[in-house]
Amino acid sequence: MNIERIATGPIQENCYLVSNNEALLIIDPGEDAKKLISEITRIGQAPVAILLTHTHYDHIGAVEELRHYYHVPVYVSPLEQAWLGDPIRNLSGLGRHDDINNIIVQPAEYEFEMKDYVLGDMRFSVVPTPGHSIGSVSFIFDDFVVCGDALFRGSIGRTDLYTGNLEQLLNSIQTQLFSLAGELPVYPGHGEATTIERERTTNPFFN
Repeated sequence: MNIERIATGPIQENCYLVSNNEALLIIDPGEDAKKLISEITRIGQAPVAILLTHTHYDHIGAVEELRHYYHVPVYVSPLEQAWLGDPIRNLSGLGRHDDINNIIVQPAEYEFEMKDYVLGDMRFSVVPTPGHSIGSVSFIFDDFVVCGDALFRGSIGRTDLYTGNLEQLLNSIQTQLFSLAGELPVYPGHGEATTIERERTTNPFFN
């Protein structure tokens, strides 16, 4: 299984393309749909789904274009299904973002259950990691974790946004992520990759 990071949009949100010899998963397509389509064409595998760790505008900006281009379903937490079509809750419609258009995404075809999935012969677990937002989830594959804006290299996600909660986020990371094998790579929603062990032992929010 392979994972590729494509930084999208003005704040360089990380979209991930996870693929094997059968298919491809698109995780958090934040913007730059044409760039993502070019990368998917280069990889050479057909997408089977779009997975969202959460629904802030910088993670969903290319969802509509990609879902229609590839005719694939979108998966999201039931706690943030309504945010896709609400520019206030997905933050695109707030005054501080007057430089971007309101983002309105049609409802996701599927709402995550916190369980194991197999899509395109790729197995992963969906676990709740709220705190940055109430419906934030992480995807645990055999060889790596994609954690959205929960955990970063040397930091954690913001908790001053709608439904953010610092205590909840710290608990999410400790119970759902730090319990994993230390050598497991962690791919966050912004910035460079890290590992469970690096963050467990050096992240200033826990040490």
